[in-house]
Amino acid sequence: MLRFRSLGSGSSGNATVVEASSGLQTTRLLIDCGLGLKHLDARLARAGLSAGDIDAVFITHEHGDHIGCARAFALRGRLPVWMSHGTHAALGLPDFDGLLHVARDATPIDLGALQLHPFTVPHDAREPLQLCCSDGAARLGVLTDLGHATAHVLEQLAGCDALLLECNHDPDLLAASGYPAFLKRRVGGAYGHLANAAAAAVAQAVHHAGLRQVVAAHLSEQNNHPELARAALAAALGCQPADIGVADAAAGTPWLTV
Repeated sequence: MLRFRSLGSGSSGNATVVEASSGLQTTRLLIDCGLGLKHLDARLARAGLSAGDIDAVFITHEHGDHIGCARAFALRGRLPVWMSHGTHAALGLPDFDGLLHVARDATPIDLGALQLHPFTVPHDAREPLQLCCSDGAARLGVLTDLGHATAHVLEQLAGCDALLLECNHDPDLLAASGYPAFLKRRVGGAYGHLANAAAAAVAQAVHHAGLRQVVAAHLSEQNNHPELARAALAAALGCQPADIGVADAAAGTPWLTV
């Protein structure tokens, strides 16, 4: 069985737990650690977990809302950490005391009951990766930071049974916001973040009969509203807005089975 739970998603911090169970084996991966250590522990507890229940960490890129307490969390629990070489370099090559593993585009990673499939995305970081997670039967696509969807991205997401998909902003709200011009250009640019309509286009492109869960993630608290993200995705998928989940910045999501 494959399931996932966002512990929080947005510019204030991102972390997601993916869990696969096969027979007597259960493997739990923490994707990103964009929170303080105490906050992360508290949100794990809210999910019915402790830090000791996590088997490994995957860091998508070096931005603060994703890297957060990753090093402290990994060192405390002696957990393996995967990230790209570019991400490690952008962080200043910190010492992970032998726990660091290099993740590469389109190079699968076997992690207990989980198989990870990292892939590159266009985002303004050194070597950002997103990933799909599979237990051999079901497949979850995690796509939370990118400016546009490339053919490579869509190829990786093909056949996913669930999506945790960035719906960062509404262009009109972004344009009317108090953000400085350079930040508006960054967020809305080709290496920034997906607008609702762009996310809907991704969902529509990879939609198939087996797609059972779609959750909007990384919503801007200033430049988006959950109902706008839900409406855009529902229109693209031919479902009701209530069928679309939303990962809250503080509360994340409940456990969702893929």
